[in-house]
Amino acid sequence: MIDRQHFVNRFGGVYEHSPFIAERALDRGMVSEPLTADGVGKAFRTVFRDASEAERLGVLRAHPDLAGKLAIAGELTEESRREQAGAGLDRLSPEEHAEFTKLNSDYIEKFRFPFIIAVAGLNKDDILSAFRLRIGNSAAEELETACAQVEKIAGLRLAHMLAE
Repeated sequence: MIDRQHFVNRFGGVYEHSPFIAERALDRGMVSEPLTADGVGKAFRTVFRDASEAERLGVLRAHPDLAGKLAIAGELTEESRREQAGAGLDRLSPEEHAEFTKLNSDYIEKFRFPFIIAVAGLNKDDILSAFRLRIGNSAAEELETACAQVEKIAGLRLAHMLAE
């Protein structure tokens, strides 16, 4: 039997600051041992997709801006810090930082949640290109894209955690 508190403590941050995903997956009997990235990931994705739109938006809004004020202040979660640094977002020129800041502001104004992209394997140019492209999406397209990116990030985090 999986200890609920231990499970939530370990996996509650996989979906950024949203432990309800781990809680519901476990409480609904969707998770069993042995824990695998595929098994836990599928359970978490199901819970995320079954959540209300307000809850999904809450998960999206819990994500930090890319290269934004939390990064500058050193207040990212360890996972987000590692992911952004891996893509070079901690080494932007002043001009690049200004563009990220402008895009973040415009994106949040349009969609009401931060731009989210799984940065693994991407560099700052790839991310800027996706940012410029996706800001032209409709609200429905971008909500779906952002949710898919959150699921991808969660899958990568689970694979990292369960490989340890």
